[in-house]
Amino acid sequence: MARPIKDTPIIWGEDAKRFTEAMENVQPLSKEEREKQKKAYELFKSRATFPMP
Repeated sequence: MARPIKDTPIIWGEDAKRFTEAMENVQPLSKEEREKQKKAYELFKSRATFPMP
């Protein structure tokens, strides 16, 4: 039987302010950065020894 999932803690104070600002000011990735991340993902995926979708 699976263990119950705990509630996510609520953030307060400066952490909450930083989080809100980060969510309001999301910067899109450049095509070069997106390609770099995709290549890294494909490398890790190719080396994985467990089933991945």
